[in-house]
Order: sequence, then structure tokens, then C-alpha cells
Amino acid sequence: MNKGKIVGFIHSGITVKNLENALDFYVDTLGFELLSTQVANSDYIFDIVEIPGLKEIKIAFVQIPGGQVIEILEYVGIDTYSGSARPCDYGTGHICLRVENLEEMFEELKAIGIKFKSKKVATITAGANKGSKAVYMFDPDGYIIELMEKRN
Repeated sequence: MNKGKIVGFIHSGITVKNLENALDFYVDTLGFELLSTQVANSDYIFDIVEIPGLKEIKIAFVQIPGGQVIEILEYVGIDTYSGSARPCDYGTGHICLRVENLEEMFEELKAIGIKFKSKKVATITAGANKGSKAVYMFDPDGYIIELMEKRN
């Protein structure tokens, strides 16, 4: 690109079935900070997403401890379908959260009914994160969240 350039990161977005349920999970269970909520139904939003029949998008911005922002979106007025897939399928994604005491957190989250892709906490044995530990879990809509405890 000769004229434009990327100068930073603003946020990531996760589409959910129900915004209130998602906020229960991300804010109440995981401890993200709720920054703001809004309902987007202005013409510009329809120009951006180009989805015929869309009535509005309920949006919340949450902040992960450490500063990164996630935009959580619920599309209203149209049929929606699960986008969950295997982590190896293209077009999928995940977020990775740095945590402390992963073994204890894993057991605590399982005890309150949070679903995990991983059957156990894995110790990373090769690569840049060698010595760290990680698991994959799911949000209420099946979006993958990686929890990682970095080695000391």
C-alpha cells in the first residue's frame, strides 16, 4: 500500500445469539469491564454490514484486563445461525486470554458449567510458549477462548 497504512489495533468483534447472556459470561464470569452499550440502527451500519432485513445491532464494548477491547454484537430482525466450527476450519477464530492459576481456574469454570474443548490443561512443550499452559473453552455461543498461563 502506497498511501494508506495500518497504524494500530482498535478492537475485535464477536457475534452472539443474545447480548445479555454474553455479558453475563464475559463480564460476570470472566471479569471483563463493560465500557458501553448501544443499539446501532443508523443508515451507516446497514451500509457497513450489507445484510438485507436487518433491523438493528445491539452492541456492547467490553475491556479485557490489560486493555484490549472486544465488541460484542447481537444482530436483530433477521435469522441467525451458529458459526461455531472446529478450530482448524478457516473463517473461525479465537481470543487468547492470559491468566494466573490456570489449573484452579479450569476446575472452577468446569464446576459452574462452562464448556471446554480441552479435556485437561495442556503444558506447551515446544515453540515460543514452551513451558506455558493452555486450554480451549467455549463462550455460550461456541466461540473459542484460549486461556493461557505463561511460563515464568
